[in-house]
Amino acid sequence: MAELEIVGVPFSNYVRSVRMLCEEKGAAYKLVPSLPQSPEVVAIHPAGQIPVMRHGDVALFESKAIATYIDRTFPGPKFIPDEPVAQAQVEQWVSYGNVKVDRWIMREFVVPSVFFDKAKGPDTARITASLPEIEKCCKVLDAAVAKTGHLVGTSLTYADMNVIPMLATLQNFPAGKEIVAKYPALAAYVTNVTGRPSYTNTAPPPRK
Repeated sequence: MAELEIVGVPFSNYVRSVRMLCEEKGAAYKLVPSLPQSPEVVAIHPAGQIPVMRHGDVALFESKAIATYIDRTFPGPKFIPDEPVAQAQVEQWVSYGNVKVDRWIMREFVVPSVFFDKAKGPDTARITASLPEIEKCCKVLDAAVAKTGHLVGTSLTYADMNVIPMLATLQNFPAGKEIVAKYPALAAYVTNVTGRPSYTNTAPPPRK
């Protein structure tokens, strides 16, 4: 069988989500470190975003499409359920994670906190403006995981893998850790999911 290749940098939250899925399914894969907009990535993704995937003659972009392919192609437990309601709920929470959680945590909080012109310093106005929106997201997610400890059903799905790298990254910052701590169910959820081997095995190397 052709080798499955996940192309992208290991500190990308979406690269990590796809890798977590491979780990949970026991699907062997090769991580091919490549930056966004690199020729290798642009050859597959028209916008040059990561991750992209190669598997023999199959090339895919966008993490949800990649996750669906892996979950359907490789043996092992299903993390995108076949049952219609549960499947739709996974789609629902992946979409919410991508549209809301990724935007406010990663794009509006983490990126300006980490990547900034040293001469100008971080964009504190942008960072501060993101905090109320992050709190709204955490409140929604707390309510969602309060009953079962997962976003969908009673066990791990790709919806959890999609959002957990974002929440874990948020907790690396004092303001983010403070927000998550306000929501006990969400805080327990983050602790539980980040304790799984699939999360620890996909940890990126320390930034230089």
